[in-house]
Parts: sequence; structure tokens; C-alpha cells
Amino acid sequence: MTSTALYTDHYELTMLTAALRDGSAGRDCVFEAFARRLPEGRRYGVVAGTARLLDAIEAFRFDPAELDHLQANGVIDGAARDWLAGYRFSGDVVGYPEGELYFPGSPVLTVQAPFGEAVVLETLVLSVLNHDCAIASAAARMVTAAGERPIIEMGSRRTHEEAAVAAARAAYLAGFIGTSNLAAGRRYGVPTLGTAAHAFTLLHGAEADAFRAQVAALGVGTTLLVDTYDISAGIRTAVQVAGPELGAVRIDSGDLAVLAVQARELLDSLGARRTRIVLSGDLDEHSIAALAAAPVDAYGAGTAVVTGSGAPTAGMVYKLVEVAGQPVAKRSEHKTTHGGRKVAVRRHKPTGTAVEEVLAHGTPPAQPGDRVLQVPLVRAGRRVELPGLEESRERLRAALVSIPWEGLKLSRGEPAIPTRYLT
Repeated sequence: MTSTALYTDHYELTMLTAALRDGSAGRDCVFEAFARRLPEGRRYGVVAGTARLLDAIEAFRFDPAELDHLQANGVIDGAARDWLAGYRFSGDVVGYPEGELYFPGSPVLTVQAPFGEAVVLETLVLSVLNHDCAIASAAARMVTAAGERPIIEMGSRRTHEEAAVAAARAAYLAGFIGTSNLAAGRRYGVPTLGTAAHAFTLLHGAEADAFRAQVAALGVGTTLLVDTYDISAGIRTAVQVAGPELGAVRIDSGDLAVLAVQARELLDSLGARRTRIVLSGDLDEHSIAALAAAPVDAYGAGTAVVTGSGAPTAGMVYKLVEVAGQPVAKRSEHKTTHGGRKVAVRRHKPTGTAVEEVLAHGTPPAQPGDRVLQVPLVRAGRRVELPGLEESRERLRAALVSIPWEGLKLSRGEPAIPTRYLT
């Protein structure tokens, strides 16, 4: 992985330079990353991006050319340059594992290290977590809305090329069955899927010629896009070319609920009763929920996924909460912080239903059904081996089952469970 050292804000190095001069850069500190509130209309958040973040922290190294640039532009002085030349994170990190739910105030990530080592990571921590958690949270809502119907992530053409890879990973963690993004397949093992766009049909002129070429290459189990011209004619042509064993047809435009019913009736009348219907075209959790009664077999979702379905950031902040073992907190008129390092416990009923998120200085008195949420991620600068994507997907499934059913609603409302601070 290339260096991530400059994926940071200027002011991080301003603070570092000043702290090195007055000797405070070495003071032991604790920073916490958390969201003060959930995005409007959301009842839970999904933790994603932790493994990507740990990769980025390992690659946080300053090479001579980067240091030359920073010093020449007055960002750092000579002392800061020497310090950054040997930068290696040596602290501890704990946090919520990927696939866990979080709520307002949840300490999703806790970093303990000398001030200088921890403060320079702020922008990197927030850029990864704010993006990936936002995508996973939106994708999880889409998966809930889809029920047992699978969803494919296909939003690469609607965002930055690197954001597309991260979004595909986050969507898969949230329960999507795969992605159209090949880089996500190679880097993270996310299953990749894809057939053809309207351009392929237009290239051939005749729809039948395009379908024949695709079937010849991919077999009758492929998915044919039937809405380039007339959908009914497209379905008839698709079955004529591929036969009644055609894998699926995809519809990407129009009144999808009505078209799905018409397509199902037509396919059945042509003997293609096992041919699946895939819908795509600006789908989000609300439009997917509206298609619940339609004869749909799968969805493709793009723009809404990679933009967090209206909430492109998780709104997390990275705040200093402890210095040399003493709590510190921001106390401005409009924004306050709960000082001190916090331990997070989720409490459950005997039935397994979550009832509250409890945050305390030190582990709170245990109750039946308590589950400690934070796990070690980095110890003394060495990362801990983490569960893979498949295990994180299972963690999220279990977590969603545990929250009250009202918390799965797509309508606006309070967080699925409250957050309580123990003093």
C-alpha cells in the first residue's frame, strides 16, 4: 500500500509542530471517534472500514520527498521533520468490530498513544470511518427492505474510483451479495457480477443479435437487459434467443412495480417460469420497500449506495477525552463532549433483545445479558488479527436481529436503543 501520510489536514501537523516545541507531544492521551447523533431518519449505524483503517495506519509513513515538500512550504519545522521521519504508531487501539451496530455516543474507535502519534491520525481515521460507516448503514437498510431478495452493488460509475472500491466492500459487509467493481473483488474477495449495458444492444443494432452474442459468450443462464427499446418485445426476443431456461431479464427504467408484474406474466406465458426478474435504476431502501409485493427476484443498486442514500457521512468526530489519565472535555455552548475514556456495554433482555448502550469510565457493574462491545485492534503498535468479511457479515445479521423491531423501520424515529452514560 502506498503511503497515507499526506491523507491528513494541515492543522494536524501545525499542532504536532507546536507540541514538539513545548514538550507536550509525548503526553499520554486518549482520543475517541464517535457520532454525536445519527443521520436524520436513521435508527442505527453500522461499523465498517476498520480493517481498511488499520491498513492505512500501517502505511502512515513519511518519505524524504514528502518531508521536503512539507518543510519547504512551511508546514513543519526541522524538529517536526526529524520526528515525522521516524514515525511509527506505537500505541493501542480498541474499537467496535466491523459489522457491529453503533448509536449516538458509541466509542467506535479509541486510540491511546502519545499526543503527537495520535493527533496526526485524526483525518485518516475520520475519512475512512465516516465514508465506510455511512455506506454500510445505508446498505443495511436496503438489505432489510429487500427481505430475502438479493441485492448487487453497482455504483462504481457514480463516485470517485477509490471510493467505489471502499463502497463495494462496505455494501458487501452489510449484506449485498456482490458488486460490479472488479477492484473490490481482487482486494477484498467481494464476489463480482455483471453482464451488459444498453450500449451493447445499441452496438448490434438488432436486439436479437446482441442477445445471441451474449448468450454465446455466457450461456443461457445469463441476464439479458430488455429495456433498450420496447420491454415486452425485448422479453419475447430474449426468450426466443435463449429459450425458456434463460437465467434472468433486467429492467432498468420505468415504473418498475408495474413492469415487474407485466414481465412475470409474459415470461410465464412464454414458458420461462424460472427466468428471474432483476430490477435496477436509482433504487434506494424506500423504493425497494415499495417493491415488496412485486414479483422481483433481485435488485441492483448504485447511486444510493455509494452516496449513503442521502447521508454520505456518518458524522463522526475524533475527540481528545483524556490526558495523562485525567478526563478532559469540550464545554462550548453548542457542543459538549463527555470526558474520560469510556467502556461500552450493550444490555439485553433475557430474550436477547437489546435495550440500551451503556457507556462508563471502567467496566460497568455486570448484568445478565451484557455484552462488551470494544475489542483490541492494535496493541503497542502491532495490529491484532481481525475476523474477515464473512464473519463481519454474520455479526451484522446477528446484531440486527437483536434490536427491537421498531429499530428496523425505515421511517424517522429515535435510535433503536438509547445511550446511557454512567457517571
